[in-house]
Amino acid sequence: MHSLRKPPIIMKTTRGTAAPPLCTNTNTKWAPLNISQSELSLPLTFPTGQTFRWKQTGHLQFSGTIGPHLISLKHHLNGDVCYQIHQSPSEADAKSALLDFLNAGISLAQLWEVFSSSDPRFAELAKYLAGARVLRQDPFECLLQFLCSSNNNIARITKMVDFISSLGTRLGHVEGFEFHQFPSVEMLSMVSEADLRKAGFGYRAKYLTGTVNALQSKPGGGAEWLMSLRKLDLQEAVDALCTLPGVGPKVAACISLFSLDQHHAIPVDTHVWQIATKYLIPELAGTRLTPKLYSFVEEAFVSKYGKYAGWAQTLLFIAELPSQKAILPSDLCDIKVNKSTKRKDRETCNEALSRLWNLG
Repeated sequence: MHSLRKPPIIMKTTRGTAAPPLCTNTNTKWAPLNISQSELSLPLTFPTGQTFRWKQTGHLQFSGTIGPHLISLKHHLNGDVCYQIHQSPSEADAKSALLDFLNAGISLAQLWEVFSSSDPRFAELAKYLAGARVLRQDPFECLLQFLCSSNNNIARITKMVDFISSLGTRLGHVEGFEFHQFPSVEMLSMVSEADLRKAGFGYRAKYLTGTVNALQSKPGGGAEWLMSLRKLDLQEAVDALCTLPGVGPKVAACISLFSLDQHHAIPVDTHVWQIATKYLIPELAGTRLTPKLYSFVEEAFVSKYGKYAGWAQTLLFIAELPSQKAILPSDLCDIKVNKSTKRKDRETCNEALSRLWNLG
């Protein structure tokens, strides 16, 4: 297997246009973001599989780029979140972009109150996993990250994403990590499949170059087309994404949830299937996940948690990560399902299954 090294392709041509002027060390001091730890926990948001571009650069500190802005976030001793802008054309624009990226307009407290009222186990988990937030990423950046995630592990995904990022404009470094603005569709169109294979992307190379080529042919350009998917219904957005090489239902759901404002999108893989059959639809435990059942799992989550079901699923997924299970009370991993709740779920399950089979 080739190492993930940068191939001998010099991106001077793609960087031929001058980058926007950067204000070095725009804000050398940490400033309060006015977001509490219960609304944003950095360790429960950044290293949990939503994005692979933010680096831990200190104790309870993470750094990354949002467009042309290089920013660090960290928790104060009281848990509140503060931020520092390292590079940006505009401090005001950087803060605005950061709040947008963090989905700061959505109250976790209000969402979790709704989720907890319908799910006693969620209510207990929320006490230990406060602040696990869903991000609002740039759709193109999110798309390429999840193309790298197919049948892959986090360490290797991160190396691939770091390689792609390195092709963009350099913004600076924080605590030994170098950061770049994510490259545009046009920049990446100059990278060939052979270049990516040399860099260790394997079969994913053809999906990445194929997707970039497909985006270039979209009306208004790829970035604009992807942004337009935010205006569509979830199924329309998923169907549109699945026309791109290498994008299947799970990857499309990830992109929809983490970048397209589709808050009820449910990325279903074997892990989420296990969560669903253990806590939501125990009647299907032991059965194999199929495309028809994929739709049923989505319906089960939305039926339970409502239009922000993707946010609830994110916390339930985080709770199953080894790093989190190690600190959770053991009874939360095997909490008993209330009989009346189980009976209600069985009735919902049977009704939905009947509808699914009739569609076939």
